Amino acid sequence: MGTAYAKCFDPLGARYGVPTFPWTLAPDDLATRRQLRARGLRPGGQPIAAQVMMRQRGRKSGAKVAYLYRLDKALPVRPMTSRKWGALALAMLTRRTCPVCGVIYSFCLPTSLGMCLLCHDAKHTH
Repeated sequence: MGTAYAKCFDPLGARYGVPTFPWTLAPDDLATRRQLRARGLRPGGQPIAAQVMMRQRGRKSGAKVAYLYRLDKALPVRPMTSRKWGALALAMLTRRTCPVCGVIYSFCLPTSLGMCLLCHDAKHTH
């Protein structure tokens, strides 16, 4: 096992307080939130069972971490209600509407500009 794996391998949780595994060596009975969601599951309020870690030089903390949850304690995803669908549609409409000119676009506006490209260009050409 290389030194990068050795720093990330702590199955008893002595170093980080929670069992830690290298990025590709997690046990099969544990899954990340994304992996649970792909199976139609959610953590369901259970505590973090372990974590996977990958050393990364560019990160401030020096490592990329993903928390793992037990598959046997995971619950099914709650179904979307009509009110949730309505709230989601309203949020997406807000993301597509320019607050300056009020035009509704077929795509989400860039949050870095805070307005559509036409309003941004008009504001910065004067």
